[in-house]
Amino acid sequence: MNVGAFVCSCGDTCDVDLEAVRDGVRDVDVVASSRLLCEDGLPAMRQVIDEYDLDQLLVTAPDPGCQSRFRDLAESEGLHPEATSFVDHRESAGWVHERAEATDKTARLLNARNAGLAEEAPARSVEREAGERVAVVGDPEAAAALADTADVTLVADGREFADCDADLDDVTLERGRVVGVDGEFGAFEVRLRARVTEDCVSCMKCVREGPDGLVTSRPVDIAPGAPDGEWTECCPTDAIEMDGVERVVEFDQVVYPGGSEMARAGRTGYYTHVDAGTVAAVESLLGGVKQPQFLDLEMEVCASGSSSQQGCTACTDACPHDAVRRPTIDSVEFDATACQNCGACTSECPTGATMLREPSNRRIAREVEALLHPGEDGGGWLSKLTGGSEPGIETPVLAFVCSERAERVLREYGRRAAAGDDLRYPPVLPVRVNCTDTVGEAHVVHALAAGAEGVAVVGCGDSCLHSGPDPKAELVERLNTATSDLGLGERVTFLAPDGDDFEGFRDSLVAFTEGLDDTPVPAGEHEATGTIEDEKPQPAFNTHDWALESVRAILAHATPERDVIRGLETFGRMTVSDDCTFTPTCSNLCPTDAIRRTETELAFDHERCVNCGLCEEGCVENAITMETGLDLSLLPENNAGEAWTTVAEGEMLECKRCGKPFASEATAEKIQREVGHMVADLTGEDESVFEYCGDCRAQLVLNLDDR
Repeated sequence: MNVGAFVCSCGDTCDVDLEAVRDGVRDVDVVASSRLLCEDGLPAMRQVIDEYDLDQLLVTAPDPGCQSRFRDLAESEGLHPEATSFVDHRESAGWVHERAEATDKTARLLNARNAGLAEEAPARSVEREAGERVAVVGDPEAAAALADTADVTLVADGREFADCDADLDDVTLERGRVVGVDGEFGAFEVRLRARVTEDCVSCMKCVREGPDGLVTSRPVDIAPGAPDGEWTECCPTDAIEMDGVERVVEFDQVVYPGGSEMARAGRTGYYTHVDAGTVAAVESLLGGVKQPQFLDLEMEVCASGSSSQQGCTACTDACPHDAVRRPTIDSVEFDATACQNCGACTSECPTGATMLREPSNRRIAREVEALLHPGEDGGGWLSKLTGGSEPGIETPVLAFVCSERAERVLREYGRRAAAGDDLRYPPVLPVRVNCTDTVGEAHVVHALAAGAEGVAVVGCGDSCLHSGPDPKAELVERLNTATSDLGLGERVTFLAPDGDDFEGFRDSLVAFTEGLDDTPVPAGEHEATGTIEDEKPQPAFNTHDWALESVRAILAHATPERDVIRGLETFGRMTVSDDCTFTPTCSNLCPTDAIRRTETELAFDHERCVNCGLCEEGCVENAITMETGLDLSLLPENNAGEAWTTVAEGEMLECKRCGKPFASEATAEKIQREVGHMVADLTGEDESVFEYCGDCRAQLVLNLDDR
């Protein structure tokens, strides 16, 4: 692929040094610049595209109108519709940073975009068919608004609609109060309870003769608080059932204002509030849904469980949209159409069984490395160009920025700064992620291994559409513990920029960046492979392997404060009590082959363990205890090259008759304790049948009469 980068100063309204940016862009075929690229520069761009036979264009153009012009140019030159990619050098650089910092950042952003595009996943989609049946609970206006496009049923939920102003001519009315809602998009089940059955013919006799205000007429139903009495016998069709009847009505979507959430951050096709956006969302899903395939799944490496034993619960615990479920205790399944692309399951999964397709972990890694690269000479390309007078970004802080509200607020800061407000803040290096839920321990540790002075997770705070208030507080606390243990000190923070409180964001970012000491880890040296073994079945850039690889890169330059690095949840440490009888349960259950057993020895490979807990859960003797944390002393490089560590060992018991070793002493003692009393009469007082091997034991039983 031939790549060209094009840089513009937007008519000198964006304070960047075009020559310096050109000098800082790496790994492209050509870099060109113009004072006004989208106007006077277009003919020159066309010539450059033809001369270098370009396939991909990287353009500094955040304005939608300008982007449209560049796309039209690319199309006229016969390039692919997705061949033009844009970088924001204004709102996130030139308008909010000093000239040297903005110049440096613009070049880094172009390098990161180029590196990311090389890892871009091909598009795939998933779809699910659904009908047009929509239940609206208790809101006649919403029901009327949807009636033109959907098959709408208005569930009364105890309300009276006789004098309703909304046009309900095309709406089906359903009596009853909602007891519960189950199911999923395309197959919701609404459970209703009513005191009037489907035999009702709406004759109004019960309305006239029943207690005032306790019997509705449209639809006919009786309030739960209405007293029983002779009046209930007035119904000509015997449709009154004072004990109440329940029925289930099926719908494709449900609008239930004030209803209980089915998932922490909402589920596709289920809405608990009503506004214009809700009506639009319902209409967009009528007939079914087709959306990008957000996840790559490799369930053969999943550590969720085995043999009816529950193991890792990371994905089901993390998913805020109920798109991951457990059909059985030892398995998980994913609902691809319910997935909202937040990445919560992928950042928590230790084995790579679930991975985001876009941006993939590999793509994120390459963008991070490109952003942090100081230049080919290692001394900083901008400083070299300017003779040291303009050092550019002195404290490279990597920022994982949520693509939802947080990114919009940062862009708003830039526009306000261009309009005259003083909204400058330290030049963090942004990596765009779907949501802060996308970011896990491996992402942060890798950024530090690539040379970041610090890492900021920049999200939505209490307005997050997925996880809720300060969703990364626990992650930040854990990782600051880990970085301190690694000898780096605290280097991680969470920030939630607020459009109404720029000063709060700026002050927090300034305090964070100014509080960082120089990192001992050089930038530009580490390129992640995302794995620790060439032949591992787990995919590269799974959370566990990627994090461990990054820790090793850090420790090549830092001195750890302690052997056990706390805060890294995908690493487990095994201890085994004397109750171990060396049965094969734990080794059979382990999904990563981190446990090896013989008749009298149990060995553990800490490097492979992902802390799923299956061995502890399945141990029949309750002899195994797992603790979280990376124990550096158990890694091969600190253990004389040996990955395996003996965690339990015993002695073999030799057969009393033939002398052949046949079981561990612990196994024989356990069996003797549990069932010895049942066979006590088979041998003399001073010996046990379990002191004999299987063959000799059989002979002993067969020859009882000869003894």
